[in-house]
Amino acid sequence: MTPESHSLTGTDPTPGPPPGCPAHGRGPGGLHRLYGPDAEDLGSLYEQLREEHGPVAPVLLHDDVPMWLVLGHAENLHMVRTPSQFCRDSRIWTPLLDGMVKPDHPLMPHIAWEPICSHTEGDEHLRLRGAVTGAISTIDHRGARRHINRYTQRLVNEFCEEGAADLVSQFAEHLPMAVLCEILGMPEEYNDRMVQAARDMLRGTETAIASHAYVMGALQRLAVRRRAQPEEDFASHLVNHPAGLTDDEVTKHLWVVLMAAYEATANLIANVLRMVLTDPRFRAQLNGGQMTVPEAVEQSLWDEPPFSTVFAYFAKQDTELGGRRIRKGDGLLFGIAPGNIDPRVRPDLAANMQGNRSHLAFGGGPHECPGQDIGRAIADTGVDALLMRLPDVELDIHEDELSWTESLASRHLVEMPVRFEPKPQQDVLQKPSHAPVPPQRAAWQVSTPRPQSVQPATPAPEPVPRPAPAPQQTAPAPEPARPMGAWRRFLLWWRGY
Repeated sequence: MTPESHSLTGTDPTPGPPPGCPAHGRGPGGLHRLYGPDAEDLGSLYEQLREEHGPVAPVLLHDDVPMWLVLGHAENLHMVRTPSQFCRDSRIWTPLLDGMVKPDHPLMPHIAWEPICSHTEGDEHLRLRGAVTGAISTIDHRGARRHINRYTQRLVNEFCEEGAADLVSQFAEHLPMAVLCEILGMPEEYNDRMVQAARDMLRGTETAIASHAYVMGALQRLAVRRRAQPEEDFASHLVNHPAGLTDDEVTKHLWVVLMAAYEATANLIANVLRMVLTDPRFRAQLNGGQMTVPEAVEQSLWDEPPFSTVFAYFAKQDTELGGRRIRKGDGLLFGIAPGNIDPRVRPDLAANMQGNRSHLAFGGGPHECPGQDIGRAIADTGVDALLMRLPDVELDIHEDELSWTESLASRHLVEMPVRFEPKPQQDVLQKPSHAPVPPQRAAWQVSTPRPQSVQPATPAPEPVPRPAPAPQQTAPAPEPARPMGAWRRFLLWWRGY
């Protein structure tokens, strides 16, 4: 009896298609590769896969490792919300067990199992995830918005007098790291070196290993310091959580929180700024008061999610998904970007998604992003403060000249050159403003003006002598300013002042 094949399609993947076949040039079994020359435009490839295979498509990763790509919105949600059928433990992945995935596989850093909350299950997942969410729940969101505003002012001060800037390298890549270092409890570690190290790790450059060591060293020092001397910050609450994390567990989860939040938020800020600067609908609505920056953030999370796919989920048993037979041990890619444009949930991609938060940008189920509210706050508060400082900011190149670096995991804007009228630097503790506030009138009065006295037509009688005028009295003190309205007080509170 011929043993059952472990390939995703149920066929032997060794022989390729014959010459002249429409699938010629693809991988084994005629499957599309998610890498190489044929995958330079992943967005178009996703739609081709959807047309050929439906909501779940068989694909090939680097080294022609078989994988399922989940393209449908409903299918993605079912996968991430059904831990009885799918997990994130790569130790059950059949290609890994069969030796198809080598230790130096390009995606191994994303797929290799680690004893962290995003990979574990059951009681261990509850223990680790509980510590992370417990520490996140202690974050003072109003205080965080003050940090966001302060760091926004510092960053803008560095280029506001020039009248030009690159909002990717000078703003979007710096603001999240500055705020996250403050929240975690290591503001002294924020500098250009920390930002560069994070970028190196995420891009996989030649210095990625050294950069990883640099970031981990800072986090290890933080864990040891907060074990000895806790304060009111995320690291201290993680160390002191009743779950009892070890120093190694604390360091690893600080790394997970820092890197996941940094990458997602840096991409989100850049994408929101690009949308505001290039799409006339959004700029007009923002200026006209019909759309807030947080609403523009949500639209961006639909159209350009910070992460395109997430590596990876694995089938715990034989099951079915999107009409496909999924075998135990098969791997599946959580397709955020293709799921967000599933025509079954978005038949018109130009339609406004205001008020709709059912996108996949932050995942779902037991591994849903626990820090999504902080990411949203950094993006909407930072972009709002930037636009208040530079209300005339414009893209300095044509929109078609913008370029991206794209991978399976995400899509980054390379740069975003802008121009604006040079502005003076601003006190980092001052409320963001692009114009000085005019002084209040000393005696503001809302009343009907007194009528002017009318000169009589008849001659006036002789003036009667009057006593000498009394010495001039000192002008009364100006009336106190009117109390601030409820809406104004709410705006100031929301922006962290």
